[in-house]
Amino acid sequence: MTPDLSIVVPTYNERDRLAELVDAVLTAGGRAGISIEIVIVDDNSPDGTGALALELAKTRPIQVVRRAAKLGLGTAVVAGFAVATAPVVGVMDADFSHPPAMVPALLAAMKATHADVVVASRYVPGGSTPDWPWSRRLLSRIGCWLARPIAPIRDAASGFFVIRADLARNVAIQAGGFKICLELLVRGAPNRVVEIPYRFDDRELGESKMSLREAAGYLVQLRDLYWLRIRQPSHRIKHYQQLKRPN
Repeated sequence: MTPDLSIVVPTYNERDRLAELVDAVLTAGGRAGISIEIVIVDDNSPDGTGALALELAKTRPIQVVRRAAKLGLGTAVVAGFAVATAPVVGVMDADFSHPPAMVPALLAAMKATHADVVVASRYVPGGSTPDWPWSRRLLSRIGCWLARPIAPIRDAASGFFVIRADLARNVAIQAGGFKICLELLVRGAPNRVVEIPYRFDDRELGESKMSLREAAGYLVQLRDLYWLRIRQPSHRIKHYQQLKRPN
């Protein structure tokens, strides 16, 4: 049977909690009455994440894409989209910073509003980043503010979202860094985008993937997307909506 949702989980050294995350996502889907396929895209993790993913796939609805090197989160998401089989695809982190219980809520919001993209947002009313120091919170806010003219949502840097599969696959992604959502919003020009709030809980295990190199890459990405918008001014989101935090 074709699943209702394919959720892409890029991994690099995420062995410690991967099985727990997979079961939490599938349990949430079962409770909501939706079928979920998980696509794990591993960038040759030295801790054995890829081997564990293959083992989990023997007993769970999982596809595994193993890549030869650490090639970047954006390209990992694209690789996951390419093999996903559901009409709706999504992205989430493997470290529990994105709550598995919210995955069905993203799909429900898409169906209820007929949205092309639903973004889990830290920066609409009800969203939060309680564990962040003020410096990180400020930098994140500035990054989202810089993207507002080309993607008029509050959390364009979100890494937790769902999107129509046909729309995702028709976008030629140029950036290989973190902000794949922003890339899809600008290059894909979805008609309707919805944001719903969530609480971002910082990772408990492993190391953060944020770095100065990623920040510099984001500025380059912004430059390219601004230039695209100048050349194609009509290529923009037409309908935007915020929803309350799901119960």
